[in-house]
Amino acid sequence: MSAPVIELTNVTRRYDDGATALDDLSLTVQPGESVAILGPSGSGKSTLLNLVAGLDRPTSGTVVVAGANVGTLSEAASARYRRNSVGMVFQFFNLLDDLTVSDNVLLPAQLIGTRRSEARHRTKELLQILGIERHADVYPGRLSGGERQRVAVARALVNRPSLVLADEPTGALDSASGAEVASLFAELNASGQTILLVTHDVSLADACATRTIKLADGRLADGGAP
Repeated sequence: MSAPVIELTNVTRRYDDGATALDDLSLTVQPGESVAILGPSGSGKSTLLNLVAGLDRPTSGTVVVAGANVGTLSEAASARYRRNSVGMVFQFFNLLDDLTVSDNVLLPAQLIGTRRSEARHRTKELLQILGIERHADVYPGRLSGGERQRVAVARALVNRPSLVLADEPTGALDSASGAEVASLFAELNASGQTILLVTHDVSLADACATRTIKLADGRLADGGAP
């Protein structure tokens, strides 16, 4: 069996006020899995995603992603790790309104020094795959919510990451656009992309996850084993 994409071992995260966000949590995600994390507010979902993204550090335990011990990286190395190994999709898209769709998607590739011709080819390819190539020269403010989320997904995929992290990717969408994005994530996973997503939307998890994890009070309540 190939090495896990994500391996959390006995991870605890406590904050300065004494609150425990994650409590001795262990979790493995294998290549090609699409794992949805469900749980009430305060259950530790966002903390788990932030630890995997290298945006937060564990108080104890280890967080290994794509072979990197994320919790021990310097700030500069953590930023390189996110650019090279992780694609991130957010609830509110986080697109740059003064850049066109094409330039929003190109940006992560430019940041890692990809040759411009190669980055443009990859961007065009992704916009075609995601059905938004006609919007390449349009600014994000002119797009629907579902279209903007497709642009965000293209941006997340442009550097061919080992892992896509999604934080409530349908949270800002109407039900029809949400269903489109759920179908898109299912298609991405069917093509072999490993995905970890946080959601309150059970229908999203049902539509695109190969495994569902439930968190309660910082611990796994269900679904920890692959």
